[in-house]
Amino acid sequence: MPYSAIRVLRFHWHESVSLAEGFKPVERLQLLTGIDDAAQPRVRKVARDYFAATRPSRYQENLIWTQLHEYWRQSSLAWARTIDALLQAGKGGDAKALPAAAVRALRSLGQQIKWQHLRYGPIDAAVWGIINRIYAVAESRGIAEARLEFLKIAMFSASSPDGLLPFELELAERLIGDFAAGFALAAAPARELLYWTDLGRPMAPARATKKPPAAAPGLRLFGPGAALATLEGLIQRIEATGQVPSGVNLGGNYEPEAALEVMRHLAMYWASEPPERKYPRHSVKSRLAIAHGFEGVVEALGGAGGSLDFNQRSAERWTVENVSAGGIGAIVPQIKGDWLRIGTLLAIQPDGGTNWVVGMVRRVNRVSKQEARVGIQTLSRAPALAKFALRGAGDQVGVLLPSPVLGSGETSIALRAGLYTRGQNLETEMHGRQHVYMAQNVAERGDDYEVVRFRQMVREA
Repeated sequence: MPYSAIRVLRFHWHESVSLAEGFKPVERLQLLTGIDDAAQPRVRKVARDYFAATRPSRYQENLIWTQLHEYWRQSSLAWARTIDALLQAGKGGDAKALPAAAVRALRSLGQQIKWQHLRYGPIDAAVWGIINRIYAVAESRGIAEARLEFLKIAMFSASSPDGLLPFELELAERLIGDFAAGFALAAAPARELLYWTDLGRPMAPARATKKPPAAAPGLRLFGPGAALATLEGLIQRIEATGQVPSGVNLGGNYEPEAALEVMRHLAMYWASEPPERKYPRHSVKSRLAIAHGFEGVVEALGGAGGSLDFNQRSAERWTVENVSAGGIGAIVPQIKGDWLRIGTLLAIQPDGGTNWVVGMVRRVNRVSKQEARVGIQTLSRAPALAKFALRGAGDQVGVLLPSPVLGSGETSIALRAGLYTRGQNLETEMHGRQHVYMAQNVAERGDDYEVVRFRQMVREA
């Protein structure tokens, strides 16, 4: 199986070749190149399993992630050791060997960063220290190929990957690779260089909203350059035609709207002005009771045997950092299980409150193995349960999510995943009146739910 093959590579070959004595630096590089080339088809196969349309079980997903992240970690260490050996050899090292080692090292390090982002972190600052050090060496020796690899990693990190689903993150990486030739990099500030880093520090790239330390010799500024116009043109073409152009290789069968979502995300973070919050945020320190997943939300709202003391028995406790009209920023002090991910449906009850709010996880940033910062989008402040007759599925409980815009006539309904037939209208009786919901479109999908937008009408029963 591919998993066992990668395990052999992880625990034996990279480490033994990079640490065993008696090899000349160039010989060591040749052996590592052979190992890397042989492993890549298997690595790609296992990665495809991780991003497959039919998701693997949680056990398999964890196994795949662990194996691939560890493969790239060991690969990165092996290439970094080889670069050190080549540098120590001085003129005795082959002039062609260092460029090849630098490019391979940066690619492995970039994959390590990517797989850490797939778990929403924590992002190991030591990895950024190695990336910056290797690129500084490559730049000082005029290795042009390393510049492109460094920019791919830097722009990926700067494009807010913590707000993307796993398949979106994979697609973003591919798009960034396609656009990388247009990215810009310089040692001096310029208006179009939106981000900066210091090659002398173990730091991830930062937005240049404030002037970076000008005196740092390792200061590098970068940005999308000409790639932004190319990306915007592609977005406009897909919006106009509803088709992804045949010449654009996205690496998978993505719906045009799914590809557009990722492209718009990149365009937003590559724009000259940083994304503005739709609503102002206010710092608040309080506690929240949290129920997660479709079943957890239904139970919290009183269904499936739920009760008013649900929050005392079953809910997790998070700490609020800030609030706005559109959502909540919260700290998860202790991550329990592996359910916390972008797109998870939540029922939220502020300390001292009696009503539940329904929201969805929009951003996750793990700051340690136990703690995370989470951005939650509010879907409805007045959710309610109702039963609907679904074609082929009988009566099913759904969660009504009234629009926050009063009088709009629009509402959304969250339903268990896999039950709703696209375009189906729904009806339910409440307070002696028949409510009819005319389908508009599917707004959101998660592992265990989908949210459908409807136009609401009321008629007397």
